Amino acid sequence: MSLFADTTPDLPPRDVRRNRTGWSILGLALVGITAVAFIPAPYVIEKPGPVFDTLGSVSVEGEEVPLIDIPDAETYETEGTLDMLTVSVAGNREQRPGWFEIAASWLDPSNAVVPLNEIYPEGVTVEDTTTQSNIDMVNSQKQAIAAALTNLGYELPTTLTVAGTQEGAPAEGMLEAGDTIESLNGQTFSDVSELQAAIAANGVEDAASITIVRDGTEATVEIVPTLSSGDAPVPILGISVGNDYAFPIDVKIQLEKVGGPSAGMMFALGIIDKLTPGALNGGENVAGTGTITVDGDVGPIGGIRQKLYGAVDAGAEWFLAPEDNCDEVVGHVPDGLTVFAVGTLDESLAALSAIDTGEGLSALPTCAAQ
Repeated sequence: MSLFADTTPDLPPRDVRRNRTGWSILGLALVGITAVAFIPAPYVIEKPGPVFDTLGSVSVEGEEVPLIDIPDAETYETEGTLDMLTVSVAGNREQRPGWFEIAASWLDPSNAVVPLNEIYPEGVTVEDTTTQSNIDMVNSQKQAIAAALTNLGYELPTTLTVAGTQEGAPAEGMLEAGDTIESLNGQTFSDVSELQAAIAANGVEDAASITIVRDGTEATVEIVPTLSSGDAPVPILGISVGNDYAFPIDVKIQLEKVGGPSAGMMFALGIIDKLTPGALNGGENVAGTGTITVDGDVGPIGGIRQKLYGAVDAGAEWFLAPEDNCDEVVGHVPDGLTVFAVGTLDESLAALSAIDTGEGLSALPTCAAQ
């Protein structure tokens, strides 16, 4: 007599075959699901990126340096933080995320799944996108310095200078790096956004008359714009342009491996805080985002929801958001964060003053109230 009886019933041959077939189908299904999960998707993922305090320090080539350095002017002690936010993008045309990553990101409120063409338009290489992002960052720093110094009463002469042309673009062979753009169709400009608007107004049917200065000599060229690639095409010349200012004091913004124009407002606030007595933020932890023009207009940016979560993760309690991004903010503010809507540098300064004193906070515009 056996101590352990075999209780497994004998299966008829047909049932055995059915059992094996069922397991085979299940195995094939799992293999198929696994394979599909890792098939590259036509999307990229936006996530909260690193956070940088414009009043603090950063590592540049292994050395800790002030993010904003003003060596030749009197500066003042600051308190708290004025954080600028970034967005990390997972994926590009050469290395797209799989459907498993996409599905996980759809379930994460701090992430956004974005069509690939919105970030990397067809015909534009990853290198082109990175180059333009770096140019946008340099321009935003110049705009921020100009906006801050203008707000403080300085006079700033400005010029628009061509940084380069895109291969195959209408401007290739017509404009060169170093050319100064004096006017387009007789209109002069104080910043790149005004030039872009003039090109858009010209359209793609007629040539734009562009007056430039090259090597000290003035000349006029005629260029017909073309439509940009992507889901929202606009007339372009195919040039990268930067603002050049004659700054009365030396302001250095030192930040590596970060691109885009969205930190302009926070750079400007950091500069003003360092050049004026007292703490603009009252020693509070404040974060924010938005482009800036020399006239102090705050513009919309991408990835606002990711930046809201990035701000909370960094310990911010207050957030300054461009009013033009409010439709993306409503209903997506993380717990513990108060968001104020701003449209100008003066409005952001007023918000900081209210945060400092604790007075007038309820009167400040919020995205939820719009």
